[in-house]
Amino acid sequence: MIAETSLRVEHLVQPLFVVDGEGIHQRIPSLPVAARMSYDYVRAEVKQCVDMGIKQFIMFPAVDESLKDPIGSYGLDPNNFYLQIARKLKAEFPEIVLISDVALDPYSSDGHDGLVRDGKIVNDETLEILAQMAVVQAGAGFDMIGPSDMMDGRVEAIREALDEYGFTDTSIVSYCAKYASAFYGPFRDALDSAPKSGDKKTYQMDPANKREALLEMELDTQEGADFLMVKPAIHYLDVIQLLSEHSHLPIAAYHVSGECALIIAASEKGWVKYDTAVWEAVQSIKRAGASMIITYFAKDIARMLQK
Repeated sequence: MIAETSLRVEHLVQPLFVVDGEGIHQRIPSLPVAARMSYDYVRAEVKQCVDMGIKQFIMFPAVDESLKDPIGSYGLDPNNFYLQIARKLKAEFPEIVLISDVALDPYSSDGHDGLVRDGKIVNDETLEILAQMAVVQAGAGFDMIGPSDMMDGRVEAIREALDEYGFTDTSIVSYCAKYASAFYGPFRDALDSAPKSGDKKTYQMDPANKREALLEMELDTQEGADFLMVKPAIHYLDVIQLLSEHSHLPIAAYHVSGECALIIAASEKGWVKYDTAVWEAVQSIKRAGASMIITYFAKDIARMLQK
């Protein structure tokens, strides 16, 4: 009756890793609760989630290396498998909310979120590509566009492009405070999207900084974001709370792969109880102020709520 935090299935977003082909279901060794899946398995996964009350999904493509190039052109192809899967899901499950991923790294032969020139990330030239990518994703039926690249000015570029092409109702979930974290490893294993050289510290945030998140919040809000995301979640609960206290926009949080993998590994060793640790971790994200929680434990939380 007097619990201060209420965690509901409506707060959860289930991540999906998708691949081209048929009959493909590849478990990710570093993240056993997730898998790379072709559409037939993705469809079954979405059906199971919907039956459990989960209706929000964020989708990421695992692109074959042969389709990658320095400018990520496959991401702009309106017939790429990622967009085809989105169209099929929205046709069969019109009630779901589908969130995209906007960045070059899944499609780039360099493995970076932006264009690389002479070993450096070229911010402004990347924006046009990101805006085009957002438009083709909106055209495929994505309800929310998720720019995860952390390029400066990309929210404004995407909002203007969406409006120009008539996608005025398509929302933007901005990765507002995305930190250069050590906890992305299993995700990069899933998508084979690690940088081929260097790292992402020149455009992702320094883990030592918190007030910088307020600057990012102000910029993204002015540029037209509808949601502000903090990534990772567990190790940045203070940042989630900071943004939730200073913004009128809803706060999203990404409970990232490495954070989830820690709980899985510890529970396999018998050091923590799986269900109890999963619930406490996700509840803490909600307690900090997030109203949208992306977590690989979404189905586990839904199962516990059903009990």
